[in-house]
Amino acid sequence: MAEMGSKGVTAGKIASNVQKKLTRAQEKVLQKLGKADETKDEQFEQCVQNFNKQLTEGTRLQKDLRTYLASVKAMHEASKKLSECLQEVYEPEWPGRDEANKIAENNDLLWMDYHQKLVDQALLTMDTYLGQFPDIKSRIAKRGRKLVDYDSARHHYESLQTAKKKDEAKIAKAEEELIKAQKVFEEMNVDLQEELPSLWNSRVGFYVNTFQSIAGLEENFHKEMSKLNQNLNDVLVSLEKQHGSNTFTVKAQPRKKTKLFSRLRRKKNSDSAPEKGNKSPSPPPDGSPAATPEIRVNHEPEPASGASPGATIPKSPSQSSLPAVVVETFSATVNGAVEGSGGTGRLDLPPGFMFKVQAQHDYTATDTDELQLKAGDVVLVIPFQNPEEQDEGWLMGVKESDWNQHKELEKCRGVFPENFTERVQ
Repeated sequence: MAEMGSKGVTAGKIASNVQKKLTRAQEKVLQKLGKADETKDEQFEQCVQNFNKQLTEGTRLQKDLRTYLASVKAMHEASKKLSECLQEVYEPEWPGRDEANKIAENNDLLWMDYHQKLVDQALLTMDTYLGQFPDIKSRIAKRGRKLVDYDSARHHYESLQTAKKKDEAKIAKAEEELIKAQKVFEEMNVDLQEELPSLWNSRVGFYVNTFQSIAGLEENFHKEMSKLNQNLNDVLVSLEKQHGSNTFTVKAQPRKKTKLFSRLRRKKNSDSAPEKGNKSPSPPPDGSPAATPEIRVNHEPEPASGASPGATIPKSPSQSSLPAVVVETFSATVNGAVEGSGGTGRLDLPPGFMFKVQAQHDYTATDTDELQLKAGDVVLVIPFQNPEEQDEGWLMGVKESDWNQHKELEKCRGVFPENFTERVQ
């Protein structure tokens, strides 16, 4: 009998829930059709909007934090493999082997500690923060259902009161149901009205604590990592001193001649070749002073005849042999540099000067159009006359010492590998 009673209660509860769902669905349809009014609370709706925004932001932050942790893990693995590689290549008789191994171990421990602290002080806090949202979200949805129940009970009670034929028993029962529905709704509504603004305001402190923790942990991590890197550098300096004769030489990036540059060079060499039987000497190598017209700027006072001073390009046997595009570009560059500065030009710097670099390593020129550099040389960087001739990783310039001594750009200019220098101005 008890079992039958239990089944009966369960069946009755199911039937009651089904009836509630039907009543709510009917009430919502009437409200959407405008045949029944709906209780509104704009202040609460604003709280719900803030809640949804806060949940979206927190979920994104949690996702990005997990991505950050995954990156830290990946960097840890990469750093560990790099350290293991150093340990393998570090030969037993080399000085500092034990120190290098100890540095590698401390490096591994530092990464592990950093990752674990990020989990404890950031990710777990993040999870706890977001853990309260599902329950509140569920209660917001339940409040919405109870509000529909309240509106439905209110409309039912009002319809019985305005009926032509009143049934006092039904009115009394409807009033009782209305009071009950109102009480249930208001209890939930009051609690959420207090919790949602408080939750919204808590986001500021949470964001501050979270990012302060991350920033502090990262700062300490890099400080400790910097110490380990300095120790490793000291070990390697010691190794370098013992084997100084086997110093690795920095090499320039290979130059890749552009098609236009190669085509112009072939054209130039072809036009400059002496005819059969001509006793004139062969043209000089490309890039030598005689291969291009010399630039001279006249800075003397104006003559009495009124002849205008300025840059002149004297005729030379090789000028007529240059392709027209080279001559025009060259002339436009020179005249533009002089005229653009009021006809006098900048006497301290070459035309088109962009910035200075200083050679960090010696560089031996392998072609006639390249600069020979010694560590410490300062080079004034200028643009290429034709940008298409510039190879990746190479710059055009003139050594500052040559420029100060000769002030003749075409005799001093040349290309050089950028990775052999460092910008200083």
